[in-house]
Amino acid sequence: MRIKTILNLALISVVFWSCGSEKSEQNNQEITEEKKVEFDYNVEQFGDVKVLRYQILGWEKLTLKEQKLVYYLTQAGLSGRDIMWDQNYRYNLKIRNALENVYTHYKGDKTTEDWKAFDTYLKRVWFSNGIHHHYSNDKLKPSFSAEYLKTLLTETNTTLEADAFNVIFNAIDSKKVNQAKGVDNVLLSAVNFYGPDVTNADVENFYKTKVSPNPEKPLSFGLNSQLVKENGVLKERVFKSGGLYGSAIDEIIKWLELAKEVAENKAQGDALGLLISYYKTGDLQTWDDYNVAWTGATKGNIDYINSFIEVYNDPLGYRGSYESIIQINDFDMSEKMKVLSDNAQWFEDHSPLMEAHKKKNVVGVTYKVVNVAGEAGDASPSTPIGVNLPNANWIRAAVGSKSVSLGNIIQAHNSSGGSERLKEFVNDEKELELEEKYGQLADKLHTALHEVIGHASGQLNPGVGETKETLKNYASTLEEGRADLVGLYYLYDPKLQELGLVVDWKAVGEAAYDGYIRNGLLTQLIRLNLGDDVEEAHMRNRQWVSAWVFEKGQPDNVIEKITRNGKTYFNINDYEKLHELFGQLLRETQRIKSEGDYAACEALVEGYGVKVDQAIHAEVLERNKQFKSAPYSGFVNPVLVADKNEKGEIIAIKVTQPETFEGQMLNYSKNYSFLPEVN
Repeated sequence: MRIKTILNLALISVVFWSCGSEKSEQNNQEITEEKKVEFDYNVEQFGDVKVLRYQILGWEKLTLKEQKLVYYLTQAGLSGRDIMWDQNYRYNLKIRNALENVYTHYKGDKTTEDWKAFDTYLKRVWFSNGIHHHYSNDKLKPSFSAEYLKTLLTETNTTLEADAFNVIFNAIDSKKVNQAKGVDNVLLSAVNFYGPDVTNADVENFYKTKVSPNPEKPLSFGLNSQLVKENGVLKERVFKSGGLYGSAIDEIIKWLELAKEVAENKAQGDALGLLISYYKTGDLQTWDDYNVAWTGATKGNIDYINSFIEVYNDPLGYRGSYESIIQINDFDMSEKMKVLSDNAQWFEDHSPLMEAHKKKNVVGVTYKVVNVAGEAGDASPSTPIGVNLPNANWIRAAVGSKSVSLGNIIQAHNSSGGSERLKEFVNDEKELELEEKYGQLADKLHTALHEVIGHASGQLNPGVGETKETLKNYASTLEEGRADLVGLYYLYDPKLQELGLVVDWKAVGEAAYDGYIRNGLLTQLIRLNLGDDVEEAHMRNRQWVSAWVFEKGQPDNVIEKITRNGKTYFNINDYEKLHELFGQLLRETQRIKSEGDYAACEALVEGYGVKVDQAIHAEVLERNKQFKSAPYSGFVNPVLVADKNEKGEIIAIKVTQPETFEGQMLNYSKNYSFLPEVN
C-alpha cells in the first residue's frame, strides 16, 4: 500500500505524503557526475508534468559491498521495466518502439508545431509507461494528426500495425482502469491484466473456485497472472521464469542472485532466496513465505521492494503491477520517527474504533525514513513518497509490516520550487502562515501515521473475506481513506507533542487539517478535465473524506464554504469538532472493512467521492491558469556506474545523473528491453 504524490507537494499539503585495464558499465547513457555543490533538481517540464532529479543521500557512507548490493538490486529492478509497460496496455511496447524509432531517426524539420506536439506526446507516454495517463487513466490525446504520424513513420521506415496505430487516435480503450459504477469494469478497462473479452463475472466466478490450503492465511490468488480466455475457457498465464514475461524475469533473477551473494545478513539473504524461488515458480505460497521473511529482515542499511505488488491498476484489485524501489536507510531520521512504531499499540488502543475491530496485539510495525537509490516499473517515473507492505491482511496481523517514507524524494519535491499556487487557494493569512510554518512537518507526520499506524490498524471480523472479495472495486479507495483518517485523527492530538515529535501539536494539527480539506475539496481538481468524475483511488478517498466531514459538520458550521470576489474557499471554524468527525468516519470505515459491508462502502464512495461540483471545478481550473508549474511531477533516476578491473571485478561504483529525460528513457529502451512486443 502506498501514498502517491505526483502533484507538487508545495501545491498541496496532503498526506499520503541507478578504458585501459578497467572498464565501466555506463550503457552509453548521457550522464554527468554529481560534483556540483548546488544540485539542480529540475530536468524539464512538458504537458502537465515536471521531471525532477533526486540525490542518493548517504551513498558515500556505504561500504563497497553495500554499494554492490544496491547496484545489483537496481539492475534487477530495471530489468523488469518492460513488464509494467505491457501490463498497462497490450499495444504499449509496439507503440513505444515505433515512436522511439521515429524520434531517433527522423531527419526532417523539428521546428514545426507538429514535431513539438509529437515530442511532447512521446515524453508523456514515457512518463506514463504507456499511452494512458499515469494518474487519471485517460488515454493520452496527441496534438498532431494521424496523417502527420503516417508521414513520420514513412520517412523513418518505421512500421506500426493498424490496430496499434489507430488506437492512438480513436476512442477504443479510452480508460486504462475504469472504476465507474454500474458498468463491467474489467471489460471496459484497457489494462492488460485480462484478455479483451474477460468480464467482471468471469473473474469473480473463476476465483470462487480457488481455495487456500489454510483459510486463515488466504493466498493472493491472481496477483501474478493474466486471466484470459482460450477457446472460451478461462486460463491464468502466470508471471514467472518460463511463463508470461519469462525473458525479463530471467534477467531479474540473474541480478537478484548476485544481490544474494552480497546480502548484509542471513535474514536478508534468505528473503532474497525466496524471492528468486517465487520468480522461478510463480508459487503463491512461496510469495507469502517470502513476505514473511522480508518483513522480518529489518537489520542492515539496504532494503528493497521488488515484484508484482500493488493492485490499484486492477479494477477488481487482484493483480499486482511490477515495481522496484531500492532504499538506503536514513538512520538519523528513522531513529527520530521510530517512536511511532514503538507506540503503535497505544494508538490502536486509543482509536475511536469499535472494540471488536481493534487489534489486541499490534506486532512487527517497523518504520524507516529511507533514501531511494533507484526505482522502476510502477514506481517510476511517477513515484510514491510512502509505502507500507506487505499487503496481505493476515501477514500484517500475525507478523507485522514495514513502513517507509522516501526521504530524498520528499526533499527533492520540496526543493524544486512551485509554491506559487498556495496563496491563491488559502482562505486567509492565518491559513497561509500555518501552512508555511508547519505544512511540511504536518505532511511528514501524516505520511508516517498513515503508513505506520493507519495501514497496520484494525482487524477483520472472523470469517470475513479479503477486501478485494468483499468490497471489490472500492477496496483500494476505502483502505487508503481509512489510513488517511487514522493519520488525521492523531495529527490533532497532544500525544504527538508528548512523544517529542512536535512542539505545538495544535498548530501542526490545524495546518494538516487546513491542507487536507483545501486539497480534497479544491486544489486536487486541477488534475481533472472539466466534466470528469473522480476515478483514481487516492483522489477519491481524499474527496469522500473531505466531503463527508464537510456535510456532517454543516449544523455546527465546522467547515465554512466562503465565496469572495467570485472565488471559493473553505475555512475550518472548529478544529475540535472536525477532529471528532474524522474519528466518527474512521470508526465507520473500519466497520465497513471489518464486516465487508459492500453496500455501505459503495454508498460512501459514490455518494461523496466520485461526482464533482462542476461550478467549483470550472472555477478552480480558471484560477489555476495563471500558474506555469505543472500539477504532476516525477523523477529520472541517478545512474550507478560500475568500474571494473581487468578481472571483471567491481572496484568502485559511481553515482551519476542523467542530463535529460529523453536520454534516460532511450537508454532504458536500449539496455533493459527484454520482452517481445507481443507477450
